[in-house]
Amino acid sequence: MSATPARSAALAALRAVRAGELADRALAPLLEGLPPDVRPWTLELVYGTLRLRGRLDHRLAAHVRRPLRSLEPDMLDVLRLGAYQLGEMASVPAYAAVSQSVELAKRVSGAGAARLVNAVLNALSRGGEPAYPPFEADAAGYLSSWGSHPAWLVERWIERWGAATTRALVEADNTRPDVFVRAVGVSGEEAAAGLAAAGIAAEPVAAVDGSLRLASSADTLRALEAAPVVVQDPAASLVARYAAPGQVAHFVDLAAAPGGKTLAIAGAEDAPALTVAADVAAERLALLISNVRRVAARAGRTPRIAPIVADARMPPFRSGGIDAVMLDAPCTGTGTLRRHADARWRIGPRDLVALGSLQAELIEAAAELVRSGGILIYATCSLEREENEAQVESFLDAHRDFRVEPGPAEPDLLDAHGRLLVMPHQLGFDGAFAARMRRG
Repeated sequence: MSATPARSAALAALRAVRAGELADRALAPLLEGLPPDVRPWTLELVYGTLRLRGRLDHRLAAHVRRPLRSLEPDMLDVLRLGAYQLGEMASVPAYAAVSQSVELAKRVSGAGAARLVNAVLNALSRGGEPAYPPFEADAAGYLSSWGSHPAWLVERWIERWGAATTRALVEADNTRPDVFVRAVGVSGEEAAAGLAAAGIAAEPVAAVDGSLRLASSADTLRALEAAPVVVQDPAASLVARYAAPGQVAHFVDLAAAPGGKTLAIAGAEDAPALTVAADVAAERLALLISNVRRVAARAGRTPRIAPIVADARMPPFRSGGIDAVMLDAPCTGTGTLRRHADARWRIGPRDLVALGSLQAELIEAAAELVRSGGILIYATCSLEREENEAQVESFLDAHRDFRVEPGPAEPDLLDAHGRLLVMPHQLGFDGAFAARMRRG
């Protein structure tokens, strides 16, 4: 007997993530080699194992006599995959989870590893759930083990928001994300009708015009073919609405790809006369161009978007001559940990420092382009103060000719200074931050 192709693909994906690849990019080619009927199962196994890695490691540690970090990496990932099947996938019989994990371990790490995997997973299947640190006495311990978040991140969130809010945030991060689409060039009702005609169920998101939640059974690729929509979490749609500069002559998005926010702004009724979509990555910009063409074909009109490959640190535009500039800055992405399960284990405290320096450099470059009376929008998908509020405050202290001027948003999504902050545990969306600033 040998391990199933789905489990082999799952291990290959985890190995690629360990090597620095993003989970979605690692999985894409592996899924193509699998039969369509096992792809959803494989997705669940990979993303679930990544999402609950901290919980799985706590379970495994109770049955492994040495530190988990001392295990050979492939063997540890085999154990995690097996533990996830045992504890979280009711459709998998325990004997199959154990025997398949043993075969996988034998293939990648040898007979000795297979014996260890067999012993540990059998003990885990018989032993039930181990004890976790009690939340009331050790909130950080509980939320980093049962809650499956890095201890450093949990500790800083508790310090900022308190244990109860952090628990709600962690629990939100550990739910399976819905798939949302955003109508472009048509109303949400028209997009929903187009999807329904193709047999795709979707429901409007009450808080966000034009945003639709796809049914869990929906085929996302078919949805994109059926209506002028792009995949976009409602939090990103809220940022686009808040940022919208209106009918200005020129709007520049300095980090536009893959283009969801760009399309939302350029496809609005009061869209800028011309939207320039800049990005440093040509391959990601190609995705934006593909989305523009697809949406235009289905909406019956083409958003006026000019793509350009450019480094946002050295934007090739006239200084002080642009009506509105948006910088959707690279960040740690702590607002999207539900959607990007691998990110919680990839980022660390040093990333806050490195990205903070880059963000400061980028916002300076973006500000140089804005004309007097024009608008600068700074946005991230992070929840961290260093990347959001502190970054904007530092910029405004150094640039007295800019001031925050809020765009359209529900009052409870704006802080005391008019900056947008979307928290995952409040609305069930991703997290996001944005500050809309007027010059002069």
